[in-house]
This record gives sequence, structure tokens and C-alpha cells, in this order.
Amino acid sequence: MVSKKSKPNKTAATSGIKVVSQNRKARHDYEIVQTFEAGIELKGSEIKSIRLGKAQLRDSFVRVDNGEAWVFQTHIPPYDFAHGFGSHDPDRPKKLLMHR
Repeated sequence: MVSKKSKPNKTAATSGIKVVSQNRKARHDYEIVQTFEAGIELKGSEIKSIRLGKAQLRDSFVRVDNGEAWVFQTHIPPYDFAHGFGSHDPDRPKKLLMHR
């Protein structure tokens, strides 16, 4: 007999956007008046670590310096298989990529 393959969810596959981390404590503790959508400038080992679900936004905050938005105190632990050249600083400031 031929087994039937399940069809993948079309909305998740075609959108390409997936929320990997949220700061739920900030939404609970503060009144959010305005939100912005932004990308984050990441290194290769940071991307792999985030895909494993290891990003922590609990104490992070955004500051604008010279017209550029930076997120501070975001902890992304090093990817286990990236050593030496491929590793990154887990607590480095990350640049936000926003629309004008």
C-alpha cells in the first residue's frame, strides 16, 4: 500500500516569518503604546543558536544612537559547534534594521 503524506501548512510555509522570541514580561509590566517591526543584524552562529530557541530577551532594551537603533542585554548563547573563528560574544549589542 502507498502511504499518504500529510500536506504541510501553507500559511506557515509561504510567509517565511516566524516569531522565535518574545519579551512577555515587558508586555505585562509596561503599557505598550506603539510597536515597530525590525530585523536584527546577526552573525552566523547567533542565527543557529536562535533557531534552536536559545534567545533570551528578558532584560533587553533598545537605545537610539546617531539615528541607529541598537538592542542591548540580549543574551544569545554560543552555538555548541561553532568554535574559535565562528563563535560570538553572547551579550554584544545588536543593530536593529528598521524601515524609514
